[in-house]
Amino acid sequence: MTVNRPETYKYAQVSRYINQLIEKGDLKPGDKAPSLRKLSKQLGVSIATITQSYVNLEDQGILSAKPQSGFYVNALVNQINDIDKPAATRGRARRVRFGDLFEEVFRNANNPRIIPFGTSNPSMEFMPVKSLTRATRSIISRYPQRSMDYMFPPGDRKLREQIAQQYAQNYTRVSADDIIITSGATEALSISLRSVAKRGDIIAVESPTYFAVLRMIEQMGMLAVEIDTDPVTGLNLDALEEAFDTMDIKAVMASPNTSNPLGCQMPEEGKRELVNLLAERDIPLIEDDVYGSVYFGDKPPRPAKSYDLNNLVLSCSSFSKTLAPGHCVGWVIAGRYHKKFLQFKQAWSSATSSINQLALAEFLSSGQYDRHLVRLRVAMREQVERGRFMIARNFPEGTRISHPHGGNVLWVEMPRSCDCIDIFNRALEQNIAITPHSCPGKVNRKEHTVFSRSVPRVLVVFVDTSAV
Repeated sequence: MTVNRPETYKYAQVSRYINQLIEKGDLKPGDKAPSLRKLSKQLGVSIATITQSYVNLEDQGILSAKPQSGFYVNALVNQINDIDKPAATRGRARRVRFGDLFEEVFRNANNPRIIPFGTSNPSMEFMPVKSLTRATRSIISRYPQRSMDYMFPPGDRKLREQIAQQYAQNYTRVSADDIIITSGATEALSISLRSVAKRGDIIAVESPTYFAVLRMIEQMGMLAVEIDTDPVTGLNLDALEEAFDTMDIKAVMASPNTSNPLGCQMPEEGKRELVNLLAERDIPLIEDDVYGSVYFGDKPPRPAKSYDLNNLVLSCSSFSKTLAPGHCVGWVIAGRYHKKFLQFKQAWSSATSSINQLALAEFLSSGQYDRHLVRLRVAMREQVERGRFMIARNFPEGTRISHPHGGNVLWVEMPRSCDCIDIFNRALEQNIAITPHSCPGKVNRKEHTVFSRSVPRVLVVFVDTSAV
């Protein structure tokens, strides 16, 4: 027996093999895991590697060690309730109203005394801070004036070439000339929305969706219509098509790869169908692909942009989830909206940090980025699995938890008796920040202001579970 094609350290391959045995039912709760010696011989890796893997699985709550006996599958494994598929609903376009909750979520994220489980920022412990610092020092030393000067759109040529090479590794043909550098993915999404729609237009979004997307729609005076989203396979295309038939939708905003907050991932054929469906109606797709590189499977998922033959997909991403959140360097591949996007970018925010672009280009060209992504995917998967276990062990009976395909976000549905705003406030008293349902969930309506009337939901981002 051999493990899957390596994508990371050997201990992570062993962990994946054990997880696969559990998922297939070959190992059940209470069963003894294969002995170190047996698995070492079976998989062709050292006993030390097997031990390292088992210890990591124990940290995640998947295995339990018994003295003088070995490792056993934890009794709670396979008892974690996943999120249910949504009941079919017929959405209608609504105005988004946030109030002050959006600002409070970000205010909490900046408080050093608060554990920031409310925003999707990765732990800096996972980031190659020392390597990026060296790259930055090298850039300042070699190009002192250029690194301090303005860098206007479309951005640094070398960085755009490196980004294009990343897409080429994932079967997506993109040239440096197709890419516009932005000040993070949020700016890329925001300018994309302004490039394809205007005040009063209807925008289709996933349900639930990233709360900043709803905030953008609110601030631009547009309307949002929610489309049912499966917690595993993503956007419901039948529901989307039905919405097209009944409303004048001007654009779709979605995350086909690892959506925020559900963590679902559209199958490749689903992405192709989505792009084709939109092409038939000449409707643009604004693709949020910030987690495209932080996948948990064996193969990297392709962006929806890779299926775009009509230049209708505006694909947005950044390095904020994979390298340096504070650098705020993102990009867009805007297709037929390239010129319009460029004009908006030049008019509103003009330049993006020169030194950050140059430093990132230096880091990517060194070959370190791909190796870093391998480590990051392992670390994030382990944190998410540990987080799922901790919630299942400590939250009320009946709690349901998303099972993401990537990223670092968990979407939690709690029993109807729970009040998410109360949980939000009580968590803050313990210096823990989360995001309650009224921020990232449904477009706000009166019946959702009393959370006991619906399924309370909480977004939990596991930055560093060792802090709890």
